[in-house]
Amino acid sequence: MKIMLACALGMSTSILVEKMKEEAKKQGKDYKIWAVDQSLIEEELGNFDVLLLGPQIQHTLRKVKKIVGDQARVAVINPVDYGRGDAASILKFAEKLMEESE
Repeated sequence: MKIMLACALGMSTSILVEKMKEEAKKQGKDYKIWAVDQSLIEEELGNFDVLLLGPQIQHTLRKVKKIVGDQARVAVINPVDYGRGDAASILKFAEKLMEESE
């Protein structure tokens, strides 16, 4: 699975990405996980299965869903999980989104 995170500048999510990569590896899952600035979402279309938005840009959800269309699942990361850096919960959330799309 390819999971892309997006936030205001791609900085705050970069720490979370590293935690998520470690957690996925620990679980034996070969996921590609990376973060970008929200302005790069359109350029990345077709490269991700799931797009997770940082809570700080949740106001862009409708616009982003319109851009992504049915090419991938899009959702906002739970603010508590995001704040805690709870990589396991966020991975589980991404997996659930993928299951729903199948």
